[in-house]
Amino acid sequence: MSTPIDTGLLELLASKICHDLISPIGAVNNGIEFLTEMGADAGDEVTDLIAFSASQASAKLKAYRMAYGAGGADDSIKPEEAHQAIQDIVGAEKKITQSWDPYGDLGYEDRPKAFCKMLVCALLLGMDCLPKGGTLSVGAGANANLTLVSAKGPDASIREGNAAALNLSMPRGQLEPKYVHAYITGVLAEHYGYKLSVTKTGDDSVEITMQLPAA
Repeated sequence: MSTPIDTGLLELLASKICHDLISPIGAVNNGIEFLTEMGADAGDEVTDLIAFSASQASAKLKAYRMAYGAGGADDSIKPEEAHQAIQDIVGAEKKITQSWDPYGDLGYEDRPKAFCKMLVCALLLGMDCLPKGGTLSVGAGANANLTLVSAKGPDASIREGNAAALNLSMPRGQLEPKYVHAYITGVLAEHYGYKLSVTKTGDDSVEITMQLPAA
């Protein structure tokens, strides 16, 4: 018996990925067209735009592959790779910075399956909480098997609907592409035995709690 495919969720996820990639890929295409027309007279600004946009598209694809792809659950993926995947996105724009040690205490003794996948999902959710930029940090919680992802910056907030999407309480009829990352994160967390929640902890701070599977 075949497993039913949730086509609606697949379509929403595809919409989100395409929305996030269309701008940098479109900029690459426009830059190449301009370069073709102008040749050497195009100037460094055009080649810089092409390089920046191509790197942004590549960085987002890398992070999405880790977050949504089957390979992201591979035990060989290390926290430093999750850190780098997010850094490749935020490093060029310089609105968001990371302030955490991928080699430090992240809340586990033995890294559970799909930890880096769920961590990238949580960090992407944290980025969404920083409309004006800020800092992402990751560390161990007060209890065993608890990882905390903090997003701090001006007007840091939880997008309306994301908390409900994350805990899978949002009615499917209300799901939109802007909520689909949080919803997919909740689905993946349930599948791999994690429990994630997001809470506004101050005027300019949001915290994502990752309860890890029992060892």
